[in-house]
Amino acid sequence: MAAAEDYPEGLKYHAEHDWARIEGDEATLGVTWFAQDALGELVHFEAPADGGSTTKDASYGEVESVKAVSDVIAPLSGEIVEVNTDLGDKPEAINEDPYGEGWMVRVKLSDEAEKDSLLDAKAYEASLS
Repeated sequence: MAAAEDYPEGLKYHAEHDWARIEGDEATLGVTWFAQDALGELVHFEAPADGGSTTKDASYGEVESVKAVSDVIAPLSGEIVEVNTDLGDKPEAINEDPYGEGWMVRVKLSDEAEKDSLLDAKAYEASLS
């Protein structure tokens, strides 16, 4: 079952419908409720390799739904320190809990100043209308 629409305070949001939970010099990344709702039921997450990297505004993986295949865009640049491998067996976690079990990767930030370009929850919600 899909999660209820939600954009938690405390996260930062990218215009391409991705979120970042920044903790010190690391961030957990995933797609927003809006993105998972637009895609529909997700059936596959093509994860990047551990030790790879993300570049702000560039694709770092793909999600496949019953409707389409879409790139996952990085809101921040960094070295990938962990991939949510559970999504390989349970991609529907992205629909069910996009900000919890549906997280995609953790990165060690390479440019902490990039976070200043991201939106807070109110600004992101306003951008959707």
